[in-house]
Amino acid sequence: VAACCTHPLDVTKVRMQTLDSIPGSKRPSTAAVIRSSISHSGFRSLYVGLSASLMRQMSYSLVRLGAYEKMKAHLSQRGKPSTARLLLAACVAGGLGGIAGNPADIILVRMTSDLVRPPEKRYHYSNAFAGLINLIREEGFQGLSRGLGTNIFRAVLMNVRHLCAPYDFFKATLLANRLPIMDYQFRDNLPLHLASSCLAGMFATTVCSPADVIRSRLMASSSDGSFAHVLSHSLKEEGIRFLFKGWTPAFIRLGPNTVLMFVFYEARPFISWPRN
Repeated sequence: VAACCTHPLDVTKVRMQTLDSIPGSKRPSTAAVIRSSISHSGFRSLYVGLSASLMRQMSYSLVRLGAYEKMKAHLSQRGKPSTARLLLAACVAGGLGGIAGNPADIILVRMTSDLVRPPEKRYHYSNAFAGLINLIREEGFQGLSRGLGTNIFRAVLMNVRHLCAPYDFFKATLLANRLPIMDYQFRDNLPLHLASSCLAGMFATTVCSPADVIRSRLMASSSDGSFAHVLSHSLKEEGIRFLFKGWTPAFIRLGPNTVLMFVFYEARPFISWPRN
């Protein structure tokens, strides 16, 4: 259900990340990309690649969450695990999820970016399973590992963001300092939790964006371009700002999730759960 609701934002993000830049032209906004997609191929174009998104959830998310819970349960056998151990478990689980979900991520990126690619370079995958078969047939099994390094790095960052470290940092900072312009002092209540979680969401989106953009460009390409080649070429043609292409739809997708997660996390002591 979550994948279906947020898929249009994923589609928009990938299209912004892989869209070729024209020198001297203004970068298209999130609204412009959505409007162009709908006018070109209708509202259904925002759900292109949904089968690949569902395949990704059944591989990446399943392994990531399952591995973390298993490791957390193992670490908790001798008492409450330390933050460092939980952080390590989150990194390992995120990396395993990135490996498991890499083939689905490649298909997802290619299906969603087809609309902004030149006609002769489009993949025309009809669904995720057809795309997987075509990928193996044309690039061999090694094609399934395209962009694996950046995908693992991104998955590790995404998994670590679920821990409370950035949120706790912003919360402590806001509690310890008055807002300079408004001369307002936060207290430990809902406004503080909302502000801290919004800042944590912005931080997570910004930190993950460079790896996400390079991963999308590596996966969208059928050539043997390396990480170094994609990075150097993109920096030369577009400047460092290319690392944050698609930031807005990524934040719109990630922000509410982060805000709600930490608001409910803070509300746990006040929630009375029914007992059997």
